Amino acid sequence: MKIAIFGHTLYAMSMAGILSECGHEVICPQYFNTHQDSQCFLYDEAVVRLLETQQQKGFLQFCSLAELPIDIQVYLFSFGHSEEQQAIDILLELQKRPIIHPKLMLNASTLGLHGTDKLRQYLAQDDWVYVPDTVQEGNAIASLTNISQQVIGCDNPKVQPVICELFRPIFPRKEQLLFMPVLDAEFTKFSISGMLATRISYMNDMAVVAEKLGIDIENVRQGMSADNRIGRAYLNPGAGFGGENFSHDVLSLAQTVMDTGLKSQLLTQVWDINEQQKELLFRKLWNYFQGDLSGKVVAIWGASFKENTSRIEQSPIHAMLQALWAQGVQVRLHDPQALKEIQLQYGERADLVLCSTQYEAVQGAHALCVLTAWKQYMSPDYQRLFNLMSHPLLLDGRNIYSPEFIQSQGFAYMGVGR
Repeated sequence: MKIAIFGHTLYAMSMAGILSECGHEVICPQYFNTHQDSQCFLYDEAVVRLLETQQQKGFLQFCSLAELPIDIQVYLFSFGHSEEQQAIDILLELQKRPIIHPKLMLNASTLGLHGTDKLRQYLAQDDWVYVPDTVQEGNAIASLTNISQQVIGCDNPKVQPVICELFRPIFPRKEQLLFMPVLDAEFTKFSISGMLATRISYMNDMAVVAEKLGIDIENVRQGMSADNRIGRAYLNPGAGFGGENFSHDVLSLAQTVMDTGLKSQLLTQVWDINEQQKELLFRKLWNYFQGDLSGKVVAIWGASFKENTSRIEQSPIHAMLQALWAQGVQVRLHDPQALKEIQLQYGERADLVLCSTQYEAVQGAHALCVLTAWKQYMSPDYQRLFNLMSHPLLLDGRNIYSPEFIQSQGFAYMGVGR
């Protein structure tokens, strides 16, 4: 099939690579530049390599909208919730083209409930289908191809055979495509995010209780994971979840519930627990120094909301920075990918030092706070850390270290629920 994919999202570029690898002719009518920092997919090396390979083989092309052929069979739109106008502008341009309708239009944008209907009104003669964007940053390709069932929102059963053929190389068995009405699929996307957020907040809530009782939440997490009714996913306590789309989904789901006239205490508590969790390490730091933080130097490892991405939307780093600065603390920050985003948001400040290496960040620090579980942080040179720091305090916001071993190296250790 000849497919046009619109959008610079991680989902859009991942699907461009996956579909072209299957032999589809994929065209992305947008400017592709591997040096454009605003495109988050550029930080997923597997996606970039796949795009480059398929472009070299000729199955994937990048062009301007004016150069887009008119014989496209499938159009895929993938835009963030703040990019709705961009999607509309493209649809207005497509209205002007001599396209033979109906065409199959796939909406994978995070525009909320009725988002597909918003786009449908500009090309109402086409067949509109909703495909939830469930891509996981840092694990994009596998997260889209290894799922057991792909949800498809489709109001017209007559187009299902075309959809099955489009996805057949990825999902060869018919039962792997779960068809339902468009609105049901959109609400399913929200509900998935709500469930995952609930699991995270539940574990964070249990971590607080475990710490009060002298229980190691890591043992509890492993025990819960061993129960096949629960599984391992999204059970890691930490400094709070983030991410623009994930957080937006949770808030949108809560608002949707409120709009129906119902009250969901669960969703409100899930969000409140998460926001409180973002302040957890600061509270531990405050208590450790008995409220005397003025003039202290605090090193932070990790600014992105999760590893393998540069995105900082709704990341715990923001609450941490504001709390530390309010106490007169100088922050020395390292992150493998997100420093440019931090600099863009906060600019030049005397109380913020952006460091090119993780060891540069800890120089003279009275405490080290780990906010993102980047692999390069997992096995540091402890002796080097000890020598560089003014005070050997390590606050582990992702529970990536062994408390016993850290303490044996001369550090004071504080984790989440440990």
